Amino acid sequence: MRATRLVSLLLLLQTRGQLTAADIAERLEVSVRTVHRDVESLAAAGVPVEALRGPAGGYRLAGGYRTRLTGLTGDEAEALFAAGMPGPAAELGLGGELAAARLKLLAALPSELQERATRAQRLFHLDARGWFRAEDSVPHLPALASAVWSGCRAKIRYREGNRVVQRTVDPLGLVLKAGAWYLVAHRVAGLRVYRVSRVASVRPLEELCERPDGFELSAYWAEWSRAFEESRPRVEVTARGPKGERTLVFESLEEARREMLRYGPDLEVVAPVELRDRIAATARDVAALYVP
Repeated sequence: MRATRLVSLLLLLQTRGQLTAADIAERLEVSVRTVHRDVESLAAAGVPVEALRGPAGGYRLAGGYRTRLTGLTGDEAEALFAAGMPGPAAELGLGGELAAARLKLLAALPSELQERATRAQRLFHLDARGWFRAEDSVPHLPALASAVWSGCRAKIRYREGNRVVQRTVDPLGLVLKAGAWYLVAHRVAGLRVYRVSRVASVRPLEELCERPDGFELSAYWAEWSRAFEESRPRVEVTARGPKGERTLVFESLEEARREMLRYGPDLEVVAPVELRDRIAATARDVAALYVP
């Protein structure tokens, strides 16, 4: 456990640069005192860790020191290869890069970890798409991904209902939600989420994006999606079945009608009355097709 933590500390300093003892303690979930002891252990092992004093002080690796040591465990190797997303990576235009990176990582692992990593690929597969719906067509996703990576402003044409509008946006990030891609971008009017399948064209500009202070993609998406879900219309349906009554929630009466018809006589709609009437009318229409 301690050896793993020392490797994590070394890689943390290598990737993050200078960090305070408090920052390291928070990231590794240990005490500041433990951080000081671990730094002393790294120094005793020949790792050139510098201690900088003062308000802006902390620890850093001296002289651009870097290690090729990864400290990857068997469980970590399995997790990395089980969590690969070749489908979404290909949509982003990074399918070849992901395959090459996985191959290089696999080649760098000891033989016993290679077996565990490839076994994870054989046993686990990620399919982020939903059932029974047409897949989004996202031909402009690679261009948007390129703008996000480069931090460049872009001019997009976007379908809003029956019209196509032109917007100049600062692309801040891309989110894959249940098989659908969304662009989070900033405009003069503020932050907005665009469905990538509705983007009609993308033209990158030479100006750099202006990223709002404190913006974090994951935090913004969590808050936006929560507000979006709460704002959607809700239809509460009381239904009676063999185990008694229960409440179901749908987005609309039409969706409720379609879903409840699937249960046939096994589930009776008690309320709302309008839904009962719609189901009864559909049942009469179906009966008229088959009754002579």
